[in-house]
Amino acid sequence: MQNDNPKFKSDLRDRCYRFSLQVIALTDTLPNRRSAWVLADQLIRSATSVGANLVEARASSSRLEFKKFYEISLKSANETKYWLGLLKDAGLAVPAVIDGLLQEVTELANMLASGVIKLKQKNF
Repeated sequence: MQNDNPKFKSDLRDRCYRFSLQVIALTDTLPNRRSAWVLADQLIRSATSVGANLVEARASSSRLEFKKFYEISLKSANETKYWLGLLKDAGLAVPAVIDGLLQEVTELANMLASGVIKLKQKNF
């Protein structure tokens, strides 16, 4: 279950930010092919959305809006898994790099899911 500790929330945002930077670095190594461009664009959008929506949640004007941003962040994390899997299975990136990113986004998604469940239990 998600911790209410502000340090935990800060760590989650920091991890999402670092994850976004890692994804950007990965996309800069992809081959110069149309398929890689399209997948890289989608991947960058979904990966950076995870952290961006957490930042938006912090600035939300209501509890319902706060919960909604967490849900969007979780959906973006799950979408990111899809794009990473496509890059790996299409042979466009080093599998070990993708595996590390998949592990991190899965951990982030689990943390977010725990938070969403807790928010729903509190009737946010």
